[in-house]
Amino acid sequence: ADPYRGAKRPRDEDSHEESRSKQKTAGRDGRRVLVRSEADSEEQTGDGEKILERLMDQDGEDPEGEPVDESTVKKMILTFEKRSYKNQELRIKFPDNPEKFMEAELDLNDIIQEMHVIATIPELYHLLVELNAVHSLLGLLSHDNTDILNIDMLHESEEGAEVLIDALLEGQVVALMVQNMERLDETVKEEADGVYNTLGNFVPVCTEAAPQGLMQWLLKRIKAKMPFDANKLYCSEILAILLQNNDKGFIICLFTFLAFLIFVLLMFSLQVFKRHNPTTAEEQEMMENLFDALCSCLMLPANRDRFLRGEGLQLMNLMLREKMSRVSALKVLDYGMIGPEGWDNCYKFVDILGLRTIFPLFMKTPKKMKKVGISDKEHEEHVCSIIASMLRNLKGQQRSRLLSKFTENDCEKVDRLMELHFKYLEAVQLADKRIEGEKHDMVRRGEIIDDAMDNEFYLRRLDAGLFVLQLVCYIMVEICNAGVPQLQQRVHQILNLRGGSVKIVRHIMRAYTENIGDGKSEEFKESEQKRILELLENF
Repeated sequence: ADPYRGAKRPRDEDSHEESRSKQKTAGRDGRRVLVRSEADSEEQTGDGEKILERLMDQDGEDPEGEPVDESTVKKMILTFEKRSYKNQELRIKFPDNPEKFMEAELDLNDIIQEMHVIATIPELYHLLVELNAVHSLLGLLSHDNTDILNIDMLHESEEGAEVLIDALLEGQVVALMVQNMERLDETVKEEADGVYNTLGNFVPVCTEAAPQGLMQWLLKRIKAKMPFDANKLYCSEILAILLQNNDKGFIICLFTFLAFLIFVLLMFSLQVFKRHNPTTAEEQEMMENLFDALCSCLMLPANRDRFLRGEGLQLMNLMLREKMSRVSALKVLDYGMIGPEGWDNCYKFVDILGLRTIFPLFMKTPKKMKKVGISDKEHEEHVCSIIASMLRNLKGQQRSRLLSKFTENDCEKVDRLMELHFKYLEAVQLADKRIEGEKHDMVRRGEIIDDAMDNEFYLRRLDAGLFVLQLVCYIMVEICNAGVPQLQQRVHQILNLRGGSVKIVRHIMRAYTENIGDGKSEEFKESEQKRILELLENF
């Protein structure tokens, strides 16, 4: 998933297209209604209405912008500090008499409104840090009035923002914002909007935000039995980004405490979608976010055992039968069964009759895949990867049941395998021809083909279907070494009939072994390469 897919979006239910576009902080209306009357008695209602009227009048003002320089910002900060202190003092002195501190709160609101202009001048952010205004700003996050402050500066990407962001993170800004969100009542539209706006601040600082309580809050919010809304969707996006963008060391540390909870909640959420297909594009996106988060979890080998014990395989096997969730479920199964760490899941998948589900998807790629934005290549890649993982990991009775699938109905599965082989071989050869032409032109012009260009060419070969071709060839080599003469004869027969070559298959597999075991130990890499090369000798 695109790591930036969770970028902040405007809450506009009337325009689907507009709701998908990313919005800069500067594009938002900086003025918000920040003061609420805390008077509970009817006698104070009139004062609250006057305050609201004053704020509404203020919102309609459009004063001509004056040049803002360092001196102006310093004056703003000084005024802000004074008004903040005065407001705090009056609230302590008259906690049960809002009339006494309402005027001070309005004054504080006024200077905060004025300070919004600083958000557009990142080069002056350092003044907030140097004059110790960060501490006061963070203090307002725990203000009794939950609307008094909304920090939007975390969206700024300019160089000058780094100093302020570091100071805010050091001051536990994420923990304070999480606490602030917990105080908000999302059944009130204005407060639900406040939660949404706060969530947008976490996207640029996901890695730093997780240890400060964000992960727990996201999981709690996703699990909450509340109607589907933009906030729940946004939480799923941030969760997916959080898990995708962190390095292995961070994930291991984090999952020591949260992995089990993550799996319980993700399984709970996905079971909701098992009972009915998503009815809107937003629900579909949330489902895909949860699948992406689950795949990120499964990249940690220890979580594959949790996936097995949590009956994740059974859930995915059921979801393979649903059109909307099929490809995402295939992807999760692929992540859960790949490599030697996935051998338990491979055995369990056969035991729960998963072969009856996976092979119909292998035999025929569903025609409606493109309607849900999924390519045939993506579908066929995951299916072939799952079958390749089972061939690698299964032994004994389960392996025999898998191989029997290739012999039934006059070896129709082998015919389909060879069909995929020639399909992707042709696509890769076409891509190779184009790449060679481009290389020839570059050499003729005297240009150097460096490592970056080689990597680009390799990515283009992968886009053409090289990895699917490698998986298909691996399956061919495995079944030909399975001790079933019927399978080997059928593979070689079709190769000869269609002008294929054993040498080409061996060449593809040797190139595959060179890249195998990335991220694994050197010992694993060498043993796996040796095993595949031995299979090739008998192919």
